[in-house]
Amino acid sequence: MSIPKSLATRIAGSSPILLALTAIVPVSPALVAQDALAPKSMKVVGEVDPRYVSYNVEAVEVTGGRFWAPYSKMGSPPPPPPQGALSVGQENDPRFHYRPPIDLSNGRLRNLAAALGPAFVRVSGTWRNATYFQNDDNPPMKAAPKGFQNVLTRAEWKGVVDFAHAVHGDIVASVTTSEGVRDKDGVWTDTQAKAWFDYTKSIGGSIAAMEFMNEPTIMALSGAPDQYGAAEYGRDSKLFGTFLHKQSPATIYLGPSSTAEGLPGPPLGGLRLRFIPSESLLQATGPLFAGFSYHVYYAVSHRCMGANGTDVKTVLDPEWFQRGEMVEQFYARLRDQYLPGKPLWLTETGEASCGGDTWASSFVDTFRLLDQLGNLAQHSVQSVMVNTLASSDYGLIDENTLEPRPNYWAALLWKRTMGTKALDSGIAGTPLRVYSQCMKDTPGGVSVLVLNVDKNAAHSIKVPISSQRFTLSSTDLLSQKVLLNGQPLQTSADGKVPAFVPEKVAAGVVSFAPLTVTVLTIPSAANPACRR
Repeated sequence: MSIPKSLATRIAGSSPILLALTAIVPVSPALVAQDALAPKSMKVVGEVDPRYVSYNVEAVEVTGGRFWAPYSKMGSPPPPPPQGALSVGQENDPRFHYRPPIDLSNGRLRNLAAALGPAFVRVSGTWRNATYFQNDDNPPMKAAPKGFQNVLTRAEWKGVVDFAHAVHGDIVASVTTSEGVRDKDGVWTDTQAKAWFDYTKSIGGSIAAMEFMNEPTIMALSGAPDQYGAAEYGRDSKLFGTFLHKQSPATIYLGPSSTAEGLPGPPLGGLRLRFIPSESLLQATGPLFAGFSYHVYYAVSHRCMGANGTDVKTVLDPEWFQRGEMVEQFYARLRDQYLPGKPLWLTETGEASCGGDTWASSFVDTFRLLDQLGNLAQHSVQSVMVNTLASSDYGLIDENTLEPRPNYWAALLWKRTMGTKALDSGIAGTPLRVYSQCMKDTPGGVSVLVLNVDKNAAHSIKVPISSQRFTLSSTDLLSQKVLLNGQPLQTSADGKVPAFVPEKVAAGVVSFAPLTVTVLTIPSAANPACRR
């Protein structure tokens, strides 16, 4: 049976490519009647911060330094990793490549970032653990002092503060924890942290939230002494907590900033790194933190894993999508035991660690990102800070051209349509992955995210109320070009993003073409939970 013309139009909008995809897919009565939305009666299952979708600008981007190398700089295929443990930025390691400091004053970059506001702007990362703050207005030091790796100047940090003001951002950060800030007994001191906080305040900046150390579960990358362990981390985290309460009492203290747990197999895919479980860290700190922060990457990229990396053919499989929730549940159990009642914060995430796989910048990864956003909102994870805004393969924006990548458009679609309350969509266990939120800025309205990850078939839902449709698609899963309702998404020369014009959809059966992302907004849903 062929698709009726009216139904084909609802499937594909004005896109001839999507029409071609769906014209060969039969729609049976059983498929049409399979699921139905009840937007008025959907119940609230979670609530998130208005800055839920946020991003990282790594400290090494701000200072300049050897960050994850583009695959084009590594050769094809990438050379095998050097023997021995990973050490960030080392000169003889082809996985790293020098990048000059990012220009946060660039008008195009600011316009693109502002469209994602309000957001948390996290300036941290592994390199931050060993960054020296040069607290003067002299030319930048040629080399970092002993015990540090990189140098952050006043001008560079003022650039971050000015950027945050310009893009409706609130800064999240961590402090230096390397040997350069320790006394003769190896105890952390606040000399660098105080100078940095004082300068931030003097230029009109503020810090919304702080972590002490980035990713203490992998101490090998922390810059801390070799003998540093959970007990020392607990001691120093408490010292920093006392300092933070006095220095900036309004700043939220997050921790422990854990990573590399909750997934099957060895941490970080078996990379040779000294690992300390989060539970050991939490036993040492006690109920110190106001929020439980963690990181999750769905895999370790080919940059670090070589031929043992993830096969792109698997990234639409159910197991792939389950990874984000698996890690959240792992850390939620630790939170419930050691920080009961405190919220979860995801302060760093991406397709794969070590800079992302080559397809992290392509349309196929929008399914993971939006599925992650929909799922974690149901668990009241307060933030999802994507790594990064504009660096390496997992960046939302291409660092060279400043062109938005597919995940940027996906994040922007969420920002424009989704409120802070997560709802139970009532649909589960189908080929469609369906999530609901109260509609943004529309009392009583409901927004529904529908991901059709089926490579071959369209699937349908009955929607009892008229809606507005926003469908993202691409001509190729590995392309960086994105269509909205069949039309290419493009920015102006100065980085201003276009209005998203929806397609009106009548009440009834709505079908979703293979490999498409759709948000249906239902302003007249009259959901009582979304009126407040």
